[in-house]
Amino acid sequence: MGTKLLFWLIFYPLSILPLKILYGITYFVNLINRAFINYRKEVIDKNLSLSFPEKNQKELRKIRTRFYKHLAEIAAEMIKMLTISRKELQKRYYCANPELVNHLFEQGKSVMLMSSHYNNWEWMVLNLDSLFKHHGVGVGKPNTNKIFEKLINKARTRYGTEVVFADTVRNTFEYYENNQKPAAYMMLSDQSPSNPDKSYQTTFLNQPSAILFGSEYFAKKYNIPVLYYEVIKDKKGYYHINIQTITETPQLTSHGEITEKYIEYLEKTIKKQPEFWLWSHKRWKHKITL
Repeated sequence: MGTKLLFWLIFYPLSILPLKILYGITYFVNLINRAFINYRKEVIDKNLSLSFPEKNQKELRKIRTRFYKHLAEIAAEMIKMLTISRKELQKRYYCANPELVNHLFEQGKSVMLMSSHYNNWEWMVLNLDSLFKHHGVGVGKPNTNKIFEKLINKARTRYGTEVVFADTVRNTFEYYENNQKPAAYMMLSDQSPSNPDKSYQTTFLNQPSAILFGSEYFAKKYNIPVLYYEVIKDKKGYYHINIQTITETPQLTSHGEITEKYIEYLEKTIKKQPEFWLWSHKRWKHKITL
């Protein structure tokens, strides 16, 4: 009951406000965070120091400060997601080269869109079904709060995107691929896997890492072309994505080749502007020995 009250009495009314006002609110929240709370500071500092051993403490602190500012802006944008119009969303979030995706639709092929929690990923979920000719399917991890998950997914899917989780993902791929219904599967593969023994293990940002293997597994099983998309922040509240091809013939690749290419692209993205990646999540909670 508390979750519903929080959603409908606080988050939803806030989302009706203009983004400028929401940014103002989260700006002051960030000031309070930096002065008194320092949200997940130990996790952030550890992740940054291990990922960038070549940087000194001053440089790492600067990244953390910028990350907190960016996180506050993302919080405002996630609240706005609940009521933002389709027209406003498409003005603020677009694809620079959709032809790389749409030409595969014309061939009757689905696409695997691999990316990460970099810049605004929630607007990508909301806008996915409108960006390309494919039907948009976001594949994610379930929320521990089932009431909140139901409420937020109602907002995420109101413009046509379908959201699925681990318990239905196999059936989802089977349905669309066996019935030749081209879909664009959005896979954020930078989270820590729940079972590292079933993951792909490699080095990511200078650390032994377990990488979610679902994208490569399903791409090879159904021969789905794999693309990487980078979310670029043009200015506050405005983004575009660039598509890069990993492979259009996944069944011809060797084991781990797709995942390694994804990691290569993702590292380049993060190193360009590291403050835009989600450093506060416990990415390396599993100990991996390569």
